Amino acid sequence: MINRLVLCLAALVLAAAPASAVEPFIVGGVAADQEYPFVVSLQSSTGKHNCGGSLIAPDRVVTAAHCVQGRNPDMLKVRIGSNDNSQGGEELRATGLAVHPEYNPDGARGDIAMVRLEKAAAAAPIPLGASAAPGTTTRLLGWGQTCPELGCADKPTQLQQLDTSIVAPEECATVAFDGAVELCTDNPGDTAGSCYGDSGGPQLAKVDSKWVLVGVTSRPGNDSDTCGTAPSIYTSVVAYTAWITEQLAAPTPQPEPSPEPSPEPTPEPTPEPTPEPSPEPSPEPSPVPTP
Repeated sequence: MINRLVLCLAALVLAAAPASAVEPFIVGGVAADQEYPFVVSLQSSTGKHNCGGSLIAPDRVVTAAHCVQGRNPDMLKVRIGSNDNSQGGEELRATGLAVHPEYNPDGARGDIAMVRLEKAAAAAPIPLGASAAPGTTTRLLGWGQTCPELGCADKPTQLQQLDTSIVAPEECATVAFDGAVELCTDNPGDTAGSCYGDSGGPQLAKVDSKWVLVGVTSRPGNDSDTCGTAPSIYTSVVAYTAWITEQLAAPTPQPEPSPEPSPEPTPEPTPEPTPEPSPEPSPEPSPVPTP
């Protein structure tokens, strides 16, 4: 089975662990050197970080399908616009989830999902990129582990970033990979890349000195449980622009209206009792004549 499930389950285990246990960060990266108002920490209802995400519309977040498949939106919330996943920014509840219909945990397509928020966020969304070809310089963001083995780091809360680039699809050929809808992303020095807890987070590119979203963290490019030993695989936001646009246009589900209460029946007026007719008096007997 593709390692994305391992990464997701690991993130959930970490989120449920005590405060002294591991939380997520990128391996080989550095602390974020700027604010990213669109960056999202997808959390449990109790505030534990599970996955990353990106605000792409005032009330929509894009993340990885494996982060939310089968989950109840009532048990999720997001923190938007803070480099610290434990404080700051804005907290909003999730009210709906949409997983791409092609997503299959054992396949190489459709690892993308949308989270609908309870209301519009105050932060500015990030625009979607229009292209993402091999050779494109990109930046990865996430709260995933900073060391490559599961459970090897202290609890961090600060966002990490890693500058890398998209490489040829052949670099990810050792696992299921679809170059038409996925991005093979370099692991600098064969030691850096996304790791446990980075799932769903953004891959950015710069266009006219502004960040655009080109990818969503999906899984490693090999079968190793050690992070950074192969390129990372990102779902191409560019390839799924049509699906994203369709989801953004979907109307907000309206709650079922409460049934109107049945009107109280108007009581029938009690009929007045019909008075009994008075008995007619018996006629006086005629006097019998005296003989």
